[in-house]
Amino acid sequence: MRQFELVESVCSYDPTASEDLLNRAYVFAMRAHGAQKRESGAPYFSHPLDVAGILADYKLDGDTIITALLHDTIEDTEVSRVDIEEQFGPNVARLVDGVTKLTRIEFQSDQAKQAENFRKFLVAMSEDIRVLLVKLADRLHNMRTLNHIKCPEKRYRIAMETMDIFAPLADRIGIQEMKQELEDLAFAEINPDGRQSILKRLEFLSSKGEGLIDSIIIEIQQLLANKGINASVSGREKSPYSIWKKMQKNEVGFEQLSDIMAFRIIVENVETCYSVLGIAHSAYPVVPLRFKDYISTPKPNGYRSLHTGVFGPERHRIELQIRTQNMHEIAEYGVAAHWDYKHSGPRADGPQYRWLRELLDILEHASGPEEFLEHTKLEMFQDQVFCFTPRGDLVNLPYGATPVDFAYAVHSEVGDKCVGSKINGRMLPLRTQLGNGDQVEIITSKAQTPSPTWERFVVTGKARARIRRFVRQKERDEYGKLGRSILARAFKDEGYEITKKALRGILAIFNQLTLSDLYAEVGSGNIAGRTVLETVYPELKSKVDNNQAIISLAQVRNRQPKIAPDLGSNAVSIKGLIPGMAMHLATCCHPLPGDRVVGIVTAGRGIDVHTIDCEILASFAEDPDQWIDLSWDMKDAPLDLHVGRLSLSVINTPGSLGELSTLIAKNNGNISNLKIIHRSIDFFDMLIDVEVRNVKHLTDIIAALRATPSINSVERARG
Repeated sequence: MRQFELVESVCSYDPTASEDLLNRAYVFAMRAHGAQKRESGAPYFSHPLDVAGILADYKLDGDTIITALLHDTIEDTEVSRVDIEEQFGPNVARLVDGVTKLTRIEFQSDQAKQAENFRKFLVAMSEDIRVLLVKLADRLHNMRTLNHIKCPEKRYRIAMETMDIFAPLADRIGIQEMKQELEDLAFAEINPDGRQSILKRLEFLSSKGEGLIDSIIIEIQQLLANKGINASVSGREKSPYSIWKKMQKNEVGFEQLSDIMAFRIIVENVETCYSVLGIAHSAYPVVPLRFKDYISTPKPNGYRSLHTGVFGPERHRIELQIRTQNMHEIAEYGVAAHWDYKHSGPRADGPQYRWLRELLDILEHASGPEEFLEHTKLEMFQDQVFCFTPRGDLVNLPYGATPVDFAYAVHSEVGDKCVGSKINGRMLPLRTQLGNGDQVEIITSKAQTPSPTWERFVVTGKARARIRRFVRQKERDEYGKLGRSILARAFKDEGYEITKKALRGILAIFNQLTLSDLYAEVGSGNIAGRTVLETVYPELKSKVDNNQAIISLAQVRNRQPKIAPDLGSNAVSIKGLIPGMAMHLATCCHPLPGDRVVGIVTAGRGIDVHTIDCEILASFAEDPDQWIDLSWDMKDAPLDLHVGRLSLSVINTPGSLGELSTLIAKNNGNISNLKIIHRSIDFFDMLIDVEVRNVKHLTDIIAALRATPSINSVERARG
């Protein structure tokens, strides 16, 4: 594209564009890039010119076209932001700088740098969506010329970045044409053999059914004309990547796919859309579960259309997309189709895209750039389901979303306080997957906090970021509480009193800023309590006898249990510690309140709690620093439930399992897991996990089971 062609093109659709500024930007960029060459050998200036041409095809405003011409000047030339601002004003300078933030280091291998860069880009994009439009056009042209890059690893990296970030972003702002081209170009680099095989198959089908698409178009047009409907009908084969994705999703071969053709029917108004739908369904058999109404429930990017699958002419399975001309423009050009945006410019608070606000919310709660990038990919690269609040408000979520995802989508506070959900009026578990059209009511409680287990089933980046942030903070609090107890025990064992003044004096030695940081490091096992004690009182190091450093396992097991310690006890109370955070109840022995227990400190994990007779303790006998005396606080034990494991032999008679479960329930126990490990004609051998308050509660259940005729034997199990 030549200079006058670009200027004439922009001025033809945007009468407010400054011809003088466009010409000056053209000359400015050409001079700035000078003799620079691309890897293809072409003048570098051809790249920003082609990017501007792509955006002109989408009829973007003059400032956006100027930004496209200048988008590489700050990065690749001696031009500064100040120079651009002096020549073209603060608006263009801000746009160019926003694009530059991502371009600067995007192809470096360091993922942390890439993630941090993308974070900055997102902030710029939230202020003006035209930053994204320029970047997408830039990426599209780079992908079109990707073959000129000699390094295969670099080509692959660029293609993966395009597939993971830029194609989903194009989809989110509704530019389907660009999204499909980006995907197909990336697919050609990532999996060239797969793409080529699909293309060959499409060529074969085209040769067999030459003129098939045209004949189907003629038949559909005739069908609608007979009903007095004036419509424009067009058809195409789906892109190789969309076919490949469908094959992977449905786990089928190419031969099993029959809906590889899509036909668009463009009519005058919304009422006619539904009339055409009725005509199509009357004339052709409908493919089950393929109807989607995106007119009444638009996609998040504003896409509106009716989709349906039918067995059309000659029993060919085809997809029909029915929409108005305005819907079609938005479907093809997305945000670029909104003329009012081009003339009004960016609002002070940025365009109000819900998905963009959600990404910014993820940014706030992610622990670092890598986590943010992970959640962002998760948030963008998903199929959608549409659900409703009890008031009828639409909430769009990724496929596989749960009520917890729904709650966080409504509001972060609703997610944090979520305790239950009603789906279509029925109480269902929080891990239930939501479907299209579900009405979801979230039940909340002021006492509720996010559960760490939620992370196992949530699918949205926002929910996962919020849960992880809570868990990190809770873990830190737990480690701090545990660390204070460990240090108090260590100092008391040597007859010293722990003081904050003494600990503050050694913070710098352990590279900690505050006492809370030190407590957390001790509690997590990264710093031993004994090490802190010897740092405060160095003379204690000389008192350690190497011969006494090894703890006898028998000596440990002969210690007297401390069931209800007072403040003078040397044992660390595990009161208030949450299993799974700072404290981990060992699955090898399933300790319960009332058992004699000992703790093993593990770096970065906290304390693993074992019963005193656990066989695994022998492997830690030579490392005394890892051992810690523990005690239960029996006052609070009835409030908590713990898992006790039973090994049973049950007579194989009708009703024996029912009798077993009834008996456990009568004794206020709850079966959380059951596994049959051996089955014979006469007996079932099984392991049962029972939720109980303490060891006495479990003992009572065992006694009741032993008195039951249908139960041959029952013992407390280990492991």
